[in-house]
Amino acid sequence: MSWLDRVRNSLPFAAKRETADTLWHKCPSCSQMVFIKEYRENLSVCPKCNHHGRIGPQDRFTQLFDDGSWTQLPTPQVADDPLKFRDSKKYTDRIKAARSSTGDHDALLNASGRLLGHKVVIGVQNFAFMGGSMGVGVGAAFVAGIRKAIAESAPYVIFTAAGGARMQEGILSLMQMPRTTVAIAELHEAGLPYIVVMTDPTTGGVTASYAMLGDVQIAEPGALIGFAGQRVIENTIREKLPEGFQRAEYLLDHGMLDMVVERKDLRDELGRLIAYLCPEKAAA
Repeated sequence: MSWLDRVRNSLPFAAKRETADTLWHKCPSCSQMVFIKEYRENLSVCPKCNHHGRIGPQDRFTQLFDDGSWTQLPTPQVADDPLKFRDSKKYTDRIKAARSSTGDHDALLNASGRLLGHKVVIGVQNFAFMGGSMGVGVGAAFVAGIRKAIAESAPYVIFTAAGGARMQEGILSLMQMPRTTVAIAELHEAGLPYIVVMTDPTTGGVTASYAMLGDVQIAEPGALIGFAGQRVIENTIREKLPEGFQRAEYLLDHGMLDMVVERKDLRDELGRLIAYLCPEKAAA
């Protein structure tokens, strides 16, 4: 230790206080500082530029379910590290860190309740949990959500947010693509609707499977949606991609989405769709 460090450590400086919540939020889109209370009251949407921030399952459930009341489905138990994978650190360590930081068991949570009086099961992917990546746990949770919807004769609504398949689970993560597709077929056989709401970002194997199989395809404004990254596509086709490529508005203009809905209007829009797609259940 140098003499400067010894002097500095011996001086009676007050420790810098750190708080869990800051007073301000910096918008990643327009870089404006927004009072965090105002930001949260605005459903985590920037009041300056309308950028829709990423939110987790609990916030999403609170915004959608009637009276903020819902029943969270149990998380399916799967093997944490089926391939004993290790890159720069152990896969098990990455999972522990993600669980500690988010408080969730995996990247997809389901809950059942009522939305504008209609029975519904909602699944939400959490991008904060290892980029919302799709592994065996996410596949199992998706299937569990579908089967709960069938048992309750309710539609299943999925909010996607993912960087794609989880590389640490190799081929097992890719197997979740056909697995979730079969589950959606079971829901359709039961005569129940499947609604997809794509949030920022929805990419990779998730886009290539259950994110693009909805009876109704919705996205939040500005959401990044695609399979491969823009640079990969440009390097492959040797062409410059158009402005706004892979954004929700571009996909809407080119027929890949049915609608782009702002977060403040999502609850009413989903309620309207459920009443239209399940008229007998809505009347009951």
